[in-house]
Amino acid sequence: MSLVAPITIRKVTGDSIVEKPDLLAVEEPLEIRLGFGPMHDRQQRSVSVTMRTPGHDEELAMGFLYTEGIVHQREDIVSCRHCVQDEAKEGNVLRVELKPDVLVDWARLERNTFTSSSCGLCGKATIEAVMAETAGPVESDLLLDAAILHALPDRVRDAQRAFAYTGGIHAAALFDTDGTILLVREDIGRHNALDKLIGAAFWQGWLPLHTHGVFLSGRIGVELVQKSWKASIGLLGAVGAPSSLAVQMAQEAGITLAGFVRDDRFNIYTEPQRIRVGEQVVLQAPVG
Repeated sequence: MSLVAPITIRKVTGDSIVEKPDLLAVEEPLEIRLGFGPMHDRQQRSVSVTMRTPGHDEELAMGFLYTEGIVHQREDIVSCRHCVQDEAKEGNVLRVELKPDVLVDWARLERNTFTSSSCGLCGKATIEAVMAETAGPVESDLLLDAAILHALPDRVRDAQRAFAYTGGIHAAALFDTDGTILLVREDIGRHNALDKLIGAAFWQGWLPLHTHGVFLSGRIGVELVQKSWKASIGLLGAVGAPSSLAVQMAQEAGITLAGFVRDDRFNIYTEPQRIRVGEQVVLQAPVG
């Protein structure tokens, strides 16, 4: 499946109209199914349907299952592959087979899904629900030069193949303290891009990521901080702004949060001691 789809558009400039070819980011549903239970009584259940850009579907599924607390290590997964028997949904159904001894807490999955929707829950309840699924604040001795953060938007943009063609797709990039981009994953959904990235790191055995940072091409919502906390990411930066609840959760998580990383500037919202500006380490968080 392609990341982009061709289309003919009418481009209007002033009073002129010109017909020309263009490319759009592909958006299609992905259903994630779980195979679970003892060998003599295997069962199957659909756990999620998400709109995504095709590509790295296995990593998307594994990242989702890890950040939702369904799997905890790569050994929990026997296989992860597209279903081929359902021709009507060819390429859009993925089945993840769990080891027979992996117990699935369906109630917790339903609670997490409800919490992420923020329906009728206050910020405190949302954060407490995530805290119950983690080992506590992220412990990290990461120290990053501000110059590296300044350079990330251009470096990540250069690595975004699909964005270059469409202008309508998000990216999540994993980088080290030298600013080296280790992985980039793209998707029309911000959450899916991060799930793909975490899923890839999960499968490579790189977790926890407390000595690494992640850069996002959009804004920072609370769900993105939740996923980052689960993966023990030390620093989360983004081109856009964080929400108030995202900042609250980052404070509880001990994650350094940097927003508006563009045009040679950025704002630090939490854990500023991990960023060095010139020869100075930022010791106090900004007020307000």
